[in-house]
Amino acid sequence: MASNPPTPEDELAGTEQPFVAHLFELRNRIVASLIGVAVCMGLLAIWPGPSGLIDLVAMPIRAHMPPDAKLIAVGVFSPFFIPLKVLMMAGVLLALPWLMYQAWAFVAPGLYSHEKRFALPLIVFGSILAYIGIAFVQFFVLDKMFGFIQAFAPAAVAATPDIASYVEAILSLYLAFGLAFQVPIVVMLLVRFNIVTIEKLKEFRGYFIVVAFVIAAIVTPPDVISQLALAIPMCILYEIGILGANWFQKTKPPADEDA
Repeated sequence: MASNPPTPEDELAGTEQPFVAHLFELRNRIVASLIGVAVCMGLLAIWPGPSGLIDLVAMPIRAHMPPDAKLIAVGVFSPFFIPLKVLMMAGVLLALPWLMYQAWAFVAPGLYSHEKRFALPLIVFGSILAYIGIAFVQFFVLDKMFGFIQAFAPAAVAATPDIASYVEAILSLYLAFGLAFQVPIVVMLLVRFNIVTIEKLKEFRGYFIVVAFVIAAIVTPPDVISQLALAIPMCILYEIGILGANWFQKTKPPADEDA
């Protein structure tokens, strides 16, 4: 009777850890993440400081307000909590690569060597895309959006928005665009783990355009400028993701194809 050929040894065999060990590792990664955010907040508190950060995030709307107009603080504690909130937001953004690295380090022991090789490049690429998306909001979308909105404001209405509502609005846009700009990463991972094929992604292209505009209509303010500014880049990034997935397939080593 012919014997079956020996199967290659699983490199992860015997590396399983108890559930409690995973909890301790998760705790350590969360603590390291919080320390990284705290350090970044401390650096930003020194320069440019909370006031400088507020001036930066308020720049797009201040450009469409009268020269002597200012944002108002309706809440009693808003002058204290809003700069702190902006400082925390900026600290998280500055520490984003460190946070993504901690997430990768937590799951890395459960990955094969061929999976680890492309994990770190994707983390770097994802961080860059998130920064590009947030910068796109700050320096393009907000300016065009507020210009569009102010064009419809009656002359008798003074544009003096509340700083708390303004910060909440731009935070939601930062988050929406930062996540939306991860489309290439998601597409490449779907192909890399054989969940979908490139041919299926190309066939889904028309449906994705509809999905992109639906998502943009839901997560952005009800103005056409911000909706187009989110939907069109998502469609472009979808095509970039297909190109990246195709490159991944061409450069995949034979050992990876058998894994």
